[in-house]
Amino acid sequence: MTRGGGRRLAKYVPDYVVFDLETTGVSSQRDEIIEISAVKVKNGAVVETYSTLVNPGRPIPGAASAVNHITDEMVAGAPDIAAALPQFLAFVGDCVLVGHNIQSFDLSFLNRASSDLYGKTLENDYIDTLYMARSCLPQLKHHRLVDLASHFGISAEGAHRALNDCLMNQKCFEEMAKLLKDMNTGVCPKCGGELVRRKGKFGEFYGCSSYPACRFTKTIKSSC
Repeated sequence: MTRGGGRRLAKYVPDYVVFDLETTGVSSQRDEIIEISAVKVKNGAVVETYSTLVNPGRPIPGAASAVNHITDEMVAGAPDIAAALPQFLAFVGDCVLVGHNIQSFDLSFLNRASSDLYGKTLENDYIDTLYMARSCLPQLKHHRLVDLASHFGISAEGAHRALNDCLMNQKCFEEMAKLLKDMNTGVCPKCGGELVRRKGKFGEFYGCSSYPACRFTKTIKSSC
């Protein structure tokens, strides 16, 4: 995994850019980006979108096309990553990045591409909605983006195309922000992250939202 210099945040911000990638496979070291999309948000509302197919310079495996429905014919006239990445970086600027499972997946692809082209990785702070979903919605069996959309009654039509996933995730992020506000109980004295109220097998407790990087907990004393 190629790591960037940005920090993973565990809080809501009203101004951000949601982004998503489609790729030829799951390996950030061997596979290539074939679509980049992003939506810019100000005060919780979408104000601008960006989307482009990317020519990977090699055939797209059938397994990838079966998921994202992007074919070799579709990317034949698209820009390569050397042309597409500067456009994307100009669009996002220094905004906080938001996305689902981006820490493990999407950012690895972007940081590899940026490192190859510019010799450096992205410095943007980011919010991974997969981590947020696990914290806000522990009752869900699965925390895929389509699971969050179903929980909040948001349409998942067109899932697995980058721009559609961005728009879906933006709505889910705003809904989870409401839950996060209700759950927030203060600041972690160990790392400065947000404390959230959680349930364990021994009862409720306060835990750091930066878990597992920070494992601070505080028992909630019974009022009885």
